Amino acid sequence: MTRTMNRLSARAVTCQKRPGIYADGAGLYLRVQGGNARSWVYIFRLEGRRREMGLGAPPAVGLARAREKAQAARESIADGLDPIAGRRTRRETPTFGELADAFIEDRKGTVRSDKSVARWARAIGDGGYAQKLRPLRVDRVETDHVLAVLRSLWESHPSSAGLLRGYIETVLNIAKVSGHRSGDNPAAWKGHLEHILPARQRLSRGHHAALPFADVPSFLVKIRDNESMATRALEFTILTAARTSETLKANWEEIDLSTQVWTVPASRMKAAKEHRVPLSGPAVAILETVRAGPSATGPVFPGRRGKALSNMAMDMVLRRMDVGVTVHGFRSSFRDWAGEMTDTPREVAEAALAHTVGNSAELAYRRGDALAKRRVLMEAWGSYCQPRV
Repeated sequence: MTRTMNRLSARAVTCQKRPGIYADGAGLYLRVQGGNARSWVYIFRLEGRRREMGLGAPPAVGLARAREKAQAARESIADGLDPIAGRRTRRETPTFGELADAFIEDRKGTVRSDKSVARWARAIGDGGYAQKLRPLRVDRVETDHVLAVLRSLWESHPSSAGLLRGYIETVLNIAKVSGHRSGDNPAAWKGHLEHILPARQRLSRGHHAALPFADVPSFLVKIRDNESMATRALEFTILTAARTSETLKANWEEIDLSTQVWTVPASRMKAAKEHRVPLSGPAVAILETVRAGPSATGPVFPGRRGKALSNMAMDMVLRRMDVGVTVHGFRSSFRDWAGEMTDTPREVAEAALAHTVGNSAELAYRRGDALAKRRVLMEAWGSYCQPRV
């Protein structure tokens, strides 16, 4: 019987130098061209048309691998599918990792804090929690794949697991509207994962750990023995009731010592609105201490290399002191003091914290920022925080 398949040998593939096309059988051919160039080609007919499909070239694609590829193509044709179109689809369909990276890149410009970008990267970026999903084509991601990355976090870190599930769902939704997926989202919670995973344990976060306002003066006495830049930044943050990021990213261009006002641009404010901070005498004294000269520029509280201090700088001061409070908690200390020890109207105290208070109608008619009233409040707070004689 004449052999119709597997006619070629490995030696023939390597040694054949004469230009031409040599059949292995059932549509698989070795094409030899000038200069010893070789390539595999699968020739078939589909809907009456002759088609050629390249399968790679020796030695990267050996004889055995070429036969496997040809067999896969035959099976596609037997199912009524075009193997060339199918391969093109596989090339064009992105992996989960590619789409996740595009998601992060596209949204970088929509957030004011690098923390959001870092959170996305930690969840779905390269090396993140969803690393097992990243090599998969987005149309191949199934419920079991999603569960494999969620289960390890679901009970130990429920908050992170919840965010991770949401990010995965978003990426797969993007894949669907982009035409790369169809059907239900395997990361959807409602009507799907809620029936598989136990309800996440709700951790009681409470408020940021805060120091009672009565203890703030003695606390400031303790940290004044430490002359580090991070400590000065922490003291300034307490005296201005500012957020961590507002202090760490403060530039001298924002400080007007003649009027004793610090103007934080809208781009750095949580409410995306410019915020003027009246500087008390003690706050100005700190600025005078850290200022390199009358024409100082750049970060108000620079680190060792002249750049702004890291996000953890002030937290580390508190950790080393082992006081069990957070930087943000001092805003609560200030608010409690203002409410219990002064007659300051609520809206003025909230404005000092850059909180938006009131409904849309009230906000429309409230054009000012109560700077004068807040200056009185911040001077009183600065005075209260000074050590008792």
